[in-house]
Amino acid sequence: MTDTDAPTPQGEGVNVVAAAAETAARPSVTRRAWGWLAACGALALLALLANLLLWQKLDNIQQQLARQSAQTGEQAQDARVSARQAQELSRETAARVAVFEARLSEIALQRTQLQELMQSLSRSRDENLVVDIESAIRLAQQQAQLTGSVEPLLAALRSADQRVLRAAQPRLTALQRAIVHDIERIKAAAVSDTPSLLVKLDELVRLADELVLANAVLPAAAILSAKRALPEARPSWWQQALQLVWDEARALVRLSRIEEPEAALLSPEQSFFLRENFKLRLLNARLGLLARQMDSARADLIAARYALDKYFDPTSRKTQSAAALLLQVQQQLQLLQLPRVDDTLAALATAAAGR
Repeated sequence: MTDTDAPTPQGEGVNVVAAAAETAARPSVTRRAWGWLAACGALALLALLANLLLWQKLDNIQQQLARQSAQTGEQAQDARVSARQAQELSRETAARVAVFEARLSEIALQRTQLQELMQSLSRSRDENLVVDIESAIRLAQQQAQLTGSVEPLLAALRSADQRVLRAAQPRLTALQRAIVHDIERIKAAAVSDTPSLLVKLDELVRLADELVLANAVLPAAAILSAKRALPEARPSWWQQALQLVWDEARALVRLSRIEEPEAALLSPEQSFFLRENFKLRLLNARLGLLARQMDSARADLIAARYALDKYFDPTSRKTQSAAALLLQVQQQLQLLQLPRVDDTLAALATAAAGR
């Protein structure tokens, strides 16, 4: 140190004070530094702890994310497996649905065919029933016409009614009503007795030879015998001779009223054929009655009635008896007509047509 540099007493004092102050200030600076260091260390420790906690938390998060990712992967794998299984199941289901639809269409087709077959069988059964009933009724109608009795026809209608009831088909309801109506109508109809008609026709045939013609002239012997039968006094011989001459003279001219001029022109030979023709008409009517040819029998009776009214004497008692008997036969022949079953036959035709 130089002299110039040597401190003065005043300067030394100042240096001493500065040194003392510097010495006094150093511990405080040191303490402050150590405080900062401690604070920095605490902060670093806290930061380290925080970092550790963060790293631990991040590790936990990573582990959780890894687990979740693994679970998600497993779930995705399971989902893929489930989706694959679902696809296979859907394909199997679609195949089964296709098979079921095919079977269902087959069953529907079989059902349709079965319904058509049942309807065909039902229709054929109904048609056969209708044909059988119609045949039975027509046969019974012919039997009734041949026998003159309505019992075969009633029996056939009752049997048809029972068969329709057993069939229980709504389309045959009209047929059943028609059958019941015809049965009631036949029961209520009045039918004449055929044997009594035959007896009356035989009686008319017997009376034909005894009928008096409209232009018939009684012979003189018949007139004389009729006069002799009268209870009078017996005339003398000359009175008898005079009466005979008078009768013969009166027989030369005869006055009578004849409505039909053809009756007056009949000769005795024609009278014979007229009676035979009258009897033939009655016999033909009898045969027509036996053969159930009612129209023919009526026509023959009408012709016989025309001949009786035209050619025979209407004032004769036998002619009147024959006319009354012939009228009875004609009236009974009208009642002999068997009732028809037109309603049943019409209902059978409608049922057979399927309407």
